[in-house]
Amino acid sequence: MNLRSLVASLFGGDSQPKIHVWKRFEPLGEGIAGTMSRFFKVRDQESGEIVGLKLPDTAKIAPIEARFKGLNKPSEGAISSQIRGSNVVVTREFGRTHDGGEYLVQEFLEGSLVHFRLKRGEPLTLAERIAIIRQTASGLAAVHEAGYVHRDVCPRNLMLGPEGRVTLFDFGLTVPDNPSFLRPGNRTGTPNYMAPEVIRRRQSDRRLDIFSFGVTAYEIGCGLLPWPGGNARAALAHDTPPPDIRERADVPEALAGAIMDCLRADPEERPESLQIFLGRVSRL
Repeated sequence: MNLRSLVASLFGGDSQPKIHVWKRFEPLGEGIAGTMSRFFKVRDQESGEIVGLKLPDTAKIAPIEARFKGLNKPSEGAISSQIRGSNVVVTREFGRTHDGGEYLVQEFLEGSLVHFRLKRGEPLTLAERIAIIRQTASGLAAVHEAGYVHRDVCPRNLMLGPEGRVTLFDFGLTVPDNPSFLRPGNRTGTPNYMAPEVIRRRQSDRRLDIFSFGVTAYEIGCGLLPWPGGNARAALAHDTPPPDIRERADVPEALAGAIMDCLRADPEERPESLQIFLGRVSRL
């Protein structure tokens, strides 16, 4: 965390330093529009480095943040700057823009989304699939160890780098691992990967991430979703057992069993942590 972000985290609100991002950062190409933000590859004219600049859409974020009124929820920048790991995007700086918005400066991730690799049916060896699953588990473990719940684990939020590094990113829906932030309410996340307790609007905890990870790992492992994809209505099927991944692909027994346990409808039957999952697949 640099000086700007340190001041922001200490004082918050109107005391945060404000910058004009387009006076400091030189855009390198068109921005990418996400669900709740825009992302740009830019050159930091102070350091000369190529970095990623994320600009959350305040209007789209406001209804979500309103659910946590009175809970002093940290901003996305404050959250992501606390999560460290080799398989998590590095947030270098965050703060306020001159026009009242937020900005995050992150490492620029080269590569392609795991989602696109799967959607295009690009060939991945079994060793590559296992490596991607392990690294995804490692990245999510870092989120949980920092005291947060990601709430949107899916292949769209995984970058596969040219050297094989997998990076988990996008903490726009991430909240502290505290029951107050995970109370029943609106469904949050990507429907195909939502845990049954989220779909059914029940109290949840970090194990909702373990379910979403399980769906992601299943898809990486065999190229198919456990259940037919669709919207939140289709996701109501997530509390019924899916086809065993061993019926769809030649997957090592230890990995197959660990993935299927993550997909248990009852959170109590899922692994308590990603470290347990990683321990089960450590010898592959």
